Formats: sequence, structure tokens, C-alpha cells
Amino acid sequence: MTKVIALAFEGVQLLDITGPLQVFSSASSLGGHAAYETEIASLSGGPVRSSAGIVLQTIPVCEISGFEAMTLLIPGGPGIRRMEAKTRDELSSIIRKAAAENARIVSVCSGALLLARTGLLDGGTATTHWRWCEKLAREHPEIRVDHDAIFSRINAKLWTSAGVTAGIDLALALIEEDHGRSLSLAVARELVVFLRRHGGQAQFSASLLRQSATEKGEFDALHAWILERLDQRLSVEALAAHCCMSPRSFARRYKAATGRTPAKAVEAMRIEAAARFIGETSLSIPQIATRCGFASRTHLVQAWKRQLRGSFPRR
Repeated sequence: MTKVIALAFEGVQLLDITGPLQVFSSASSLGGHAAYETEIASLSGGPVRSSAGIVLQTIPVCEISGFEAMTLLIPGGPGIRRMEAKTRDELSSIIRKAAAENARIVSVCSGALLLARTGLLDGGTATTHWRWCEKLAREHPEIRVDHDAIFSRINAKLWTSAGVTAGIDLALALIEEDHGRSLSLAVARELVVFLRRHGGQAQFSASLLRQSATEKGEFDALHAWILERLDQRLSVEALAAHCCMSPRSFARRYKAATGRTPAKAVEAMRIEAAARFIGETSLSIPQIATRCGFASRTHLVQAWKRQLRGSFPRR
């Protein structure tokens, strides 16, 4: 059994704690054995108010006899920025102690800012919520900051993840490492997680970016049409014809509305679909490439690296 301890503080982001802990709890229920035991701890113990106003009951950190074989979760939240120096130093000491005792340490969202203070991330590649990536890079130049990744693995015992729900993705990845892909996918299905995301995926989905960029919904119908035909040839001419526009006018208006060329947008949607197939099915990579409109596995891998700037997942 692995003990998972979430380290709470005043103003902690509630979902940074409850999201991952629910994932671990569900794994224990679905796995048929008590794979994980979860707990929330704070410096003094007792009630801790989250940023959502919900109070969490915590045990004092001093009651933890040792951190060996544990997973220590460092959440984020507005409390990170308001935290007194003395509290930051005490929490940093606890994190260093856990690392020295061979605990697995993971951060969620702006929890990376606290974890970075310990020096444990120095020389590694870490990520955090997109809003705090610049701050992390500016204050800790010794850390390589990945602005896009959902989560990042520094080494076997050290992980960081992006904002809020990315903690769920990271927890699923840890379950896969501990107990295999089948249990991880079973938990994702149980929690109705729409997409089992890999760490190298961008923090914004292609569909969300398209929707955000077109507030008037000008091309929403086109995007739905594209998603139903990813395995087909989707040239600018074909897209323009569907919109009853000339190719030149369509290309100009589309880029003005979304910030991307039609070709780049289609490629992003294809990669997002491929990531979903890789995470949720047992299809071979060539089969996935065909379903998503890529000429071959090689073309899929090349597009993946262009879009996500990360290594292609191993099967």
C-alpha cells in the first residue's frame, strides 16, 4: 500500500487536493485491494480553509513518523502567494525531509513555486499552471520550465503538473506506473474523465483554443464537421467549399478569427484525436494514424512533435 499525503495550507486550491486524492481512492476501490491510503496534513493540524471557503480537516505533519514509500502532494492556490516566509520555510523543510527519506513528491498547479524553493527541481524540466510559468522561470532560472506540458517527470521520485485538473492527469499517470495501464483507464472511466491525457500534451486542447478564438462562433459548425471527417482529405478548398466561400477568402477570414491557418488547425485537431486514441484504446499506431488522417505512422509522429514539442508516447 502507498500512503498519499496532501500538504495543506490556508488558501489552498481545493481541487488540487481533492482531485488527485479521489483518483487514488478510486484506484483502491476498483483495484480490489487497498492500493492507496490518503490523508491531508498541515503544519499545525486541525481545520484549514481552502480558497473555495470549504474547510479541510488535517492531521499535524509532526504525526507522520516517516515519509519512506509515501507520495507527498504539494498543491497550489492563492495561499502560496500570501504565505508568510516562516510558513514557506517550514513547508520547504518538510518537503526536503520527505525527499531525503525517499518519498515520491508531486506538485499540482502553483505548488511548483513552493517545491522550487527547496532546490529539488534544479537542473530539471518542470511545469506549472500556464499563468505561473513565467514567474517560475524568472525566479528559478536553474529550472527549465515547460510552458505547455500537462505534467512533467523530473526523475522517478519527482513530478510537477499544470493547473488544477492536471493533477488528476498526473494521479492517473502515477497509478499507471504503480499498477498498470488497465487500472489507470478503469479509474478514468469511473470518474468520467473525458480524455486520458499524456504529460506532453498542451495545457489547452485544440478544440478549446478554437472556441476561445472565435467568440462569435463563426466557425463552430465547420469545426464540428472537421471532427467527424478527420480521416478524410481536408484541404483548404474542401473547407472553403463547406463554408460556401472562395479558398482565398476563407483562408484569410479563418486565420483572422482563430490566429491559425486552416492547415495548422486541422493538424492540431488530428493530434488531439490521436492522443485520445492512444490513451483510451488498444489500436495500433498505424491504425490510429489512418483514423486521424495521417498518411503513415511517421507523419503522425512528426506532426505530434510539431504540435506538442514532446516525445511520442511509447506503446
